[in-house]
Amino acid sequence: MPTMAQTASVEIREQGAHHAHGPQGILKYIWSTDHKIIAMQYLFTGMFMGLIGGLMAYVFRMQLAFPGVSVPGYGVVSPGEYNALVTSHGSIMIFWVAMPVLIAAFGNFLIPLMIGADDMVFPRINRLSYQVFLLSAILILASQFVNGGAFGGAWTAYPPLSANEQFNLTPLGSTIWLLAVALEFVAFLLGGINFIVTLMNARAPGMKAYDIPMVVWMIVIASILFMLSVGPLMAGAVMLLFDQVLGTGFYDPARGGDPILWQHLFWFFGHPEVYVVLLPAIGIVIEIVATFARKKLFGYKIMLYTAVATAVLSFFVWAHHQFIAGIDPRMANVFTVTTLLISVPIAELIFVVIATLYGGSITLTTPMLWALAFIAEFLIGGVTGIFLGASGADAYLHDTYFVLAHFHYTFFPIAIIGTFAAFTYWFPKMFGRMMNETLGKIHFWGTVIPFNFIFIPLFVLGAAGQHRRVYNFQNFPELQHLQPFRIVATVSLVVMLLFQIPFFYNLFRSIRKGPKADGNPWKANTLEWTTASPPPHGNWPPDQMPKVYRGPYEYGHPDRSEDYWPQNLPH
Repeated sequence: MPTMAQTASVEIREQGAHHAHGPQGILKYIWSTDHKIIAMQYLFTGMFMGLIGGLMAYVFRMQLAFPGVSVPGYGVVSPGEYNALVTSHGSIMIFWVAMPVLIAAFGNFLIPLMIGADDMVFPRINRLSYQVFLLSAILILASQFVNGGAFGGAWTAYPPLSANEQFNLTPLGSTIWLLAVALEFVAFLLGGINFIVTLMNARAPGMKAYDIPMVVWMIVIASILFMLSVGPLMAGAVMLLFDQVLGTGFYDPARGGDPILWQHLFWFFGHPEVYVVLLPAIGIVIEIVATFARKKLFGYKIMLYTAVATAVLSFFVWAHHQFIAGIDPRMANVFTVTTLLISVPIAELIFVVIATLYGGSITLTTPMLWALAFIAEFLIGGVTGIFLGASGADAYLHDTYFVLAHFHYTFFPIAIIGTFAAFTYWFPKMFGRMMNETLGKIHFWGTVIPFNFIFIPLFVLGAAGQHRRVYNFQNFPELQHLQPFRIVATVSLVVMLLFQIPFFYNLFRSIRKGPKADGNPWKANTLEWTTASPPPHGNWPPDQMPKVYRGPYEYGHPDRSEDYWPQNLPH
């Protein structure tokens, strides 16, 4: 009697045969239900949004380093434009870069391939999720050009600044920002449902729970975490929309409302959101480290259970963002403890990766360099977070550049380093070509070194008392002597942005003229490497769908002459 997973897989293959005769030509890339095409749509849309977000950072950093000077390529930055650029940069990099690339793009591309399915269980919902996401991206970009300009109340959108147009001065921009974020959330709810159901019901015959590659587990756990945390914020966003458009007073204390309520609703989602994007990035690093260390993953079950524990604990730390918001100091002590507790499973995840490296036969390919950089940079972000988790220290450091530097030492490794690691590793499978290693390493060093020169000075600025969201620090005599740090950070950002040119040259040149890749250029074990590069529609021929005989990390097995043992080989 066939299992539920086998029955679902057969149904998906039948759907895949039907969809093979779907849109052709350019319409194939716009109206496709193929999970790989949808992954590319998310990937390249996220990359484009990342460029926009990076250029915004260039403009407002130039204003901070050289206040009042015309920024090349932009012009003079006004205070309102500065606020809008900072707000849009934060919003875009979190909601329109990190989430669509790490979860939607790589989740769409990898999950069916790594579990031996030929598509997602709900291909049309998958297509709809990208279309809703694209609409949200168009809205957030359009908000830059409306009357009054884009919303400038920071990506956290605290009321009353976000709720009252007399304060934010961008009545239309603030409402469009809110609608864009809401649509983006809808898109990821649709995508998350697909990921979860596909993993549950469409695995290859023989693939048990502990045979699933860790990156798939991490993406699915992140999707569940997102679905459980986003509800209160959606309700809060509706109330904020009513305050903006209908004149209600949910967040107006003069009318019985409470602006702190938004902080609770936002951070109840906002802190789990960090782990929503962190877990897929760690999953990516695990796949790369195991492959290029030629070593079995140390503690598969420990890693899986620790990821679940991290997701659960992430619901109990949100108020450490509110230590100076007037919450009861006794409650602050509770959240200090929970914040320190969540560092334990995160440290355990990193130590498991380091233990996998120990004693391995390490090859420093470009993907491996990105994976190792993730570990090093993210550890700095984790260690500096302990300062902010202590309510006493946070009373001084809150809302300073120390927080900004800490945040970027967590999010840059996740959103940028994790993305480049995944892209360079799975590029041969996506496009059937190999990228140039020399250009890849030039891009790597040209990104990682300037990154540290951008944000280490910001720790110094924050410790000196420099607060964020200030347009011109020349108005503060006690901070004027720190101007060299701002200049170093800004010049480093320009250098880092320029080093993205070798990446894009390498990308487009390799797609057209790179050496052809075979099915398994890295000699890896997971199922995506058992099909052609790039995979055909349906991923495998219908009569050659894979079966699974072992876990995904059997490297250096004593019973094998080769140092890898693909999941689909019986012997």
